[in-house]
Amino acid sequence: MINLIVCLIVGLVVFFTLNSALELHIISDIRKYINDLFESLWGHLERYNRKRRSERIKRESIVRQKEDIFVKYNRLIDNFLKSLNISIPLETVTSLIAISFVLIIVVLTFFLEDVTVSLIIAVSVMIALFTWFSRESRVRRAVIAEAIADAEDAICPLARDGVLVAIKKVMETDEYISKDIRPYFREFIDNCETRGYSFRQAMKQLNRQLGSRFDNFAEKAIIFEYNERKGMADVFLDIVDENAVIREINVRKEELFQKMNRDFFMKTLIIVLFFVYALTVKDFREFMILTTPGKFINSLCLNVICISFAWGQMLQGSLELKRQMPKKKEK
Repeated sequence: MINLIVCLIVGLVVFFTLNSALELHIISDIRKYINDLFESLWGHLERYNRKRRSERIKRESIVRQKEDIFVKYNRLIDNFLKSLNISIPLETVTSLIAISFVLIIVVLTFFLEDVTVSLIIAVSVMIALFTWFSRESRVRRAVIAEAIADAEDAICPLARDGVLVAIKKVMETDEYISKDIRPYFREFIDNCETRGYSFRQAMKQLNRQLGSRFDNFAEKAIIFEYNERKGMADVFLDIVDENAVIREINVRKEELFQKMNRDFFMKTLIIVLFFVYALTVKDFREFMILTTPGKFINSLCLNVICISFAWGQMLQGSLELKRQMPKKKEK
């Protein structure tokens, strides 16, 4: 392996030297060819994914999907893209994941010279990437949920004069509504005043944009708008109390999860340090690093660590109360 790497380095040095000295422009030609090839492949991939996307949308609109692993995967990736505000089709992301997975296996096989071990390590890498995206998505959702709660706390006390009037008053300053959700409230005002939307239509669209965290306020706003009675505006104050309770629970939960993460990292660090210390023993080092069973054990241990950390991250998340629609009685 070392001789191969040395030969590759020497060959590259000679190639770049001759290309520069003789002005062969080989590098620019290779770059142009690679760019053209990449654009062609990307075009085919986009057309293929566009067809898959249209078929998936038709299928979901006609047939109720069973709750299998593929539906859960689609929902997971879709939630990642929405929370991170990434405008890439789900099918394109799936293709990129598959291509990346294959490339990781090829690169690892080149260095480790073992397909099975490379496959296990590649799974660990993909789990780590999914975990990172999950953490980023969770943080983003928590920020949006807190921004929605702050907006509700500012709007609810003013709702006696009408929800639209209250939102317009709060929108006059940049203090109460975060820039992350401000465009949605601006669009809601425009829909009500200039685009001919009814209040119900505009509020439902705002609810879809802000998500389930806004369900309670949207439902009460529609009822208040069309059935306003004396004292009815007090129902909005319940939302302020509810937000305060949710904040308190989330703070306590965050403290517990931070402690759990610290304990996990400390335990993992102790195991890694013990493993590094054990490598000072010659026979153990040769078995764990140079033999196939040793590499297999190392890759399995890495997989266990990644899966354990990913499972712990799945349990973490901000509290969000969701409104459940009552089930209709069967006749």
